[in-house]
Amino acid sequence: MQVFPCPSAIRAPHQARAHPARSLLGVTLAALVCLAPAAHAKPKDAPASTATSADAEPHAVLDRIRASGKIVLAHRESSVPFSYYDANKKPVGYALDLCKDLAEAVRKHLGLARLDIAYVPITTATRIDTIVTGKADLECGSTTNNAERRQKVAFTIPHYITGTRFAVRADSPIAELNQFEHHVLVSTAGSTPFKSVDQANKDRLLGIDVRPVKDNAEAMKMLADKTADGFAMDDVQLYGLIAESPNPGQFKVVGKFITIEPLAIMMSKDDAAFKKVVDEEMRRMIRSGEAEKIYDRWFMSPIPPRNASMNLPMSYLLRDSWRYPSDVVAN
Repeated sequence: MQVFPCPSAIRAPHQARAHPARSLLGVTLAALVCLAPAAHAKPKDAPASTATSADAEPHAVLDRIRASGKIVLAHRESSVPFSYYDANKKPVGYALDLCKDLAEAVRKHLGLARLDIAYVPITTATRIDTIVTGKADLECGSTTNNAERRQKVAFTIPHYITGTRFAVRADSPIAELNQFEHHVLVSTAGSTPFKSVDQANKDRLLGIDVRPVKDNAEAMKMLADKTADGFAMDDVQLYGLIAESPNPGQFKVVGKFITIEPLAIMMSKDDAAFKKVVDEEMRRMIRSGEAEKIYDRWFMSPIPPRNASMNLPMSYLLRDSWRYPSDVVAN
């Protein structure tokens, strides 16, 4: 059995001061990786190769971008402040700003003098297929990185960590999930929040009328016109939607987190070299402080179209995860 040195594991105990359980898991996994036999190790007399695993695999995305001279960014229409339309129907947002920096890193990697950026709108129902079929190269929105989706697509390092809570009207007495019994609770079709509340409703026999809707805008409209009593979604999106609504005082966010969700930019599984470029640029932006400046621009400053500020400081969950930026998540 060949054993590989793993110096990164030496640093892992420093993480335990903040989150012992997670750090212990990280050390355990690191030890397993270091002690695992090299299933594909070459004999000592085998010729050395300078190619990395990413270089040896097909470059479906990079080849497509090089040939077309453009990179296609998928965006949401109403996922404030991650990815949405401004007053001029221009795609803007926190995730899109990150994606533009990633696009520039791809341009440099390919040695192109110019790389055009094209945009394609998506919904929660179409976002994964848009990446899988190559209609877009990066999905710049608010998608949770989870095991089910990783069967079809790849994710880079999380740019936000959130959880599912509920938007209700300001005069609503509802404060927790079980209080939605015999009430209408909506969430966007195909989203993690929808699946979570729908499953909880079935498992706990809560008697909630859980309904899927097309997008966040439709959910907020139903909440405003009283055809829905609550809207389940990542709390950060709820705060953003409320801040951008015509009457923010009409709504409030309630409830404890029923999920913890790492949101990340999504890409194809078919190009390891492309993912490597994206991951390395995300790490560079995080370690240089550029990512935090982009965060502050969208969460701590006035944003279009109403120039209202969300006033949401970076959570300890995200700040701590950025100390050791990784695309590996627990779920």
